[in-house]
Amino acid sequence: MSDRDGAPPGLLRTVSLFAELDPAAAAALERLARRRAYAEGDVIVSESEPGDALYVLLSGKVKVVLYGESGREVILSTFRAPGDFFGEMSLLDDEPRSATVLAVAPSTLMVLSRADFRAHLARHPRVAVQVMTELSRRLRRADAVIGDLALLDVLGRLAARLRDLALADGEEAPEGRVLRNRPTQAEIAGMIGASRETVSRALSELSRRGDVVLTGRRLLVRHRLLRRP
Repeated sequence: MSDRDGAPPGLLRTVSLFAELDPAAAAALERLARRRAYAEGDVIVSESEPGDALYVLLSGKVKVVLYGESGREVILSTFRAPGDFFGEMSLLDDEPRSATVLAVAPSTLMVLSRADFRAHLARHPRVAVQVMTELSRRLRRADAVIGDLALLDVLGRLAARLRDLALADGEEAPEGRVLRNRPTQAEIAGMIGASRETVSRALSELSRRGDVVLTGRRLLVRHRLLRRP
């Protein structure tokens, strides 16, 4: 991991939490941040460690995971878009980190300390509302994931996850939405609480039914699957 001062000018205003900052306030906050580079496989934050910073993705890809007692990995979410952020919860409630975040690919992040973040909230209270809105969105998504894990079989969980990924990150196509860099079967297994072998069989079944089309790393999710609740 390498560390250096400053964030790219204008970066913060691309992040939903800071989108309404005036340019001068955003520039002042960017000067307080640090840039950190992580190699593939590096641990960025660890579950249960004290939370002391907000992280904003500049480039690369990271995943948020929990580990069971057996060491089994459950992927809660993946961040790949510049401006994606994590770590805001522990800055607000003084509790330890709730999950581990790993670099899936070489990644660069902007790091804003707890003290600077809280000082910013005091000067710009509207940001607190944006933080609560984002937390609410993520809690709703977590509730949906928990419900899927509890109520659906593997095929149902896979279909729901592919639908979510396609709606969030897919590109419009005449037959549905296309994921051009779909997660690996091992990554999908971590997302839905199944083995890679089980995911492989379930993907084959969705393909046989005509709900998805697999071509290399490209995955087409057809409209019929996108429309299902």
